[in-house]
Amino acid sequence: MEDKFYVTEEGLQDLKNELEELIHVTRNEVIEELKSARAQGDLSENADYDAARDHQAQVESRIKELEHMIRNAEVISESRSTKYVRLGSTVEIEELDTHNKLTYTIVGSVEADPLGGKLSNVTPLAEAIMDQKVGSVVTVNSTIPYDVKIVKIV
Repeated sequence: MEDKFYVTEEGLQDLKNELEELIHVTRNEVIEELKSARAQGDLSENADYDAARDHQAQVESRIKELEHMIRNAEVISESRSTKYVRLGSTVEIEELDTHNKLTYTIVGSVEADPLGGKLSNVTPLAEAIMDQKVGSVVTVNSTIPYDVKIVKIV
């Protein structure tokens, strides 16, 4: 069974851009690193060569990972529903114990950036508010459970 990676159009383009950069720029840089390290002579005790090989392995691994994610990407559009929280929704919540108001867009885990306002759909908070409507109070099942109220769905 293939994993689905939920991404916005912007997120998918970011993945494609990163892949292109790795294939067309970073790979060439690694080749130059390897050539330079080989030119130093004995490879058996050459730390620069070992480091270049490690870098090459990391780059190739990331390329494979990105290709897999792009191949299995399911593009989500920004939710136009302001009635229920959906993947792609931007939602304002209030933490009831602190009265802090926070705004998040619910995205797939590939694009998650909580400090940037993008919350993965598999986090306890997102799972708690999914399919809920404005005014709903839900309990977030985290290490220390807490309640939030959905203030607004944009």
